[in-house]
Amino acid sequence: MEFWQPNSPLGGLAHVKSGRSRRESSWDRSGGNRDFAVVPAGETFVIADISGAGRIEHIWLTTRCYSEKYLRKLVIEMFWDGEENPSVRAPLGDFFGVGHAVAKHYISLPLNAVFGPRRGPKGPFAAAMNCYFPMPFGSHARIQLRNESDQPIENLFYYVDYELSEEPIPDDVARFHAYYRQEKPTTAVRHTTDLENPAPWDLPGTNLTGDDNYVILDATGTGHYVGCVLSIDNFDASNQVFTWPGEGDDMFFIDGQVWPPSLHGTGTEDYFGAAWGFPSGEYAGPYHGITLGASPQEHFGLWSMFRWHIEDPVRFETSLRVSIEHGHANDQGNDYSSVAYWYQLGEHAPHAELPPVEERLPRRWPEHGLWDE
Repeated sequence: MEFWQPNSPLGGLAHVKSGRSRRESSWDRSGGNRDFAVVPAGETFVIADISGAGRIEHIWLTTRCYSEKYLRKLVIEMFWDGEENPSVRAPLGDFFGVGHAVAKHYISLPLNAVFGPRRGPKGPFAAAMNCYFPMPFGSHARIQLRNESDQPIENLFYYVDYELSEEPIPDDVARFHAYYRQEKPTTAVRHTTDLENPAPWDLPGTNLTGDDNYVILDATGTGHYVGCVLSIDNFDASNQVFTWPGEGDDMFFIDGQVWPPSLHGTGTEDYFGAAWGFPSGEYAGPYHGITLGASPQEHFGLWSMFRWHIEDPVRFETSLRVSIEHGHANDQGNDYSSVAYWYQLGEHAPHAELPPVEERLPRRWPEHGLWDE
């Protein structure tokens, strides 16, 4: 029988299994073509409210809202099995892979966004956004969108495709989690050197604790981390040569480790699958990419990047702290924000409410092109 066991998603397509395919969507119940919901400012709209045991397999969503920077003002939340504190809480744009309230086109394995030059009467439309992370639930699932902007969501179109099962969810099937964090700005740890133009490997300062790193995820429980989206507004310069934060190492502290971490990287661009900076600029692959690269010189500007641990999930039994230096030895003070994605058994540590809208908004805008003061 082992010969027939699938070893890839495509390999499993020939295996028929029991289950009921279902969808929640915004289709017009009158039979017309107004296939969308309208969400007034300040209100919460429930996209899916599902009872039973099953698994969400795909979410497609697009919005139109005329509030500036609204992709940071709309918040997506997901609740599994009657929990009161959501397992997923993040600004809409960041959850779907691009920070800074920007809509961009990119493709990856679990997330993508489809965006082009088409514009509406009051500005660009947001992207069509897709999520393929599997999201199991044992008895109930609720997905909702909070409109924290000052304008209504004029159009909210959505699909939530899922399957229901007559069988209970096995005990070893974890629940999907995603949570947004930010530091605006990070606190720079300044280091001095006698070298006028040091090479990157001669930059001053050491970091042998990880205490001052930017924290992407701080989880307690049992599960595995499957990736993150990291967004940086790089406006700080620790020296005249390396005016970007890419020398910052990633560090994973597993199950209460203090030092050294179980996983220690060699630089931000290395963790996100590139090298020698981001020489290609924006690109997207199945497991890593740069969804937003505002500056071709790798210096000042807005950046968003993703890294999925699909083939190499980071496993933890009691806790996991995922962190990254902001510049070498944390020598830069830039605006950092992120969404971490992971699966976890049992209850998660309570997710705090997000910072107020004004604190979440990007330091620099408009949506496209290089920043200007």
